[in-house]
Amino acid sequence: MQEIGRGDPTFDFEPTRGAWRRLEGPGDVLDLMDTGAGGIVAVIRDAGATFLSPVFDELAGVVCTGGTIRSHIGIISREFQVPGVIAAVIDDEPDDGTEVELDSSGVICRIDG
Repeated sequence: MQEIGRGDPTFDFEPTRGAWRRLEGPGDVLDLMDTGAGGIVAVIRDAGATFLSPVFDELAGVVCTGGTIRSHIGIISREFQVPGVIAAVIDDEPDDGTEVELDSSGVICRIDG
């Protein structure tokens, strides 16, 4: 595994893995509603975004490059018990579909192999 970034964990969760997927807006979520969001680690910029609502409970995890743990995404992450990392600084953003792991220390790792 290779660390690619870190931020603030939304709560104390077991390490979770999923496919990295950058979501920019409602259109991306509509696509996921057709195919399913299970196993996806959603990556967003805006901690106040509400467009993930239709699929949030299906996600393996969420990474947000803005906000704080008191932001909307942090609160919803805890409410739905979806592992999250907020205010993430990503040093080497992987391509969509890359397997990643989030842990409750806020570390984000690319899974090699």
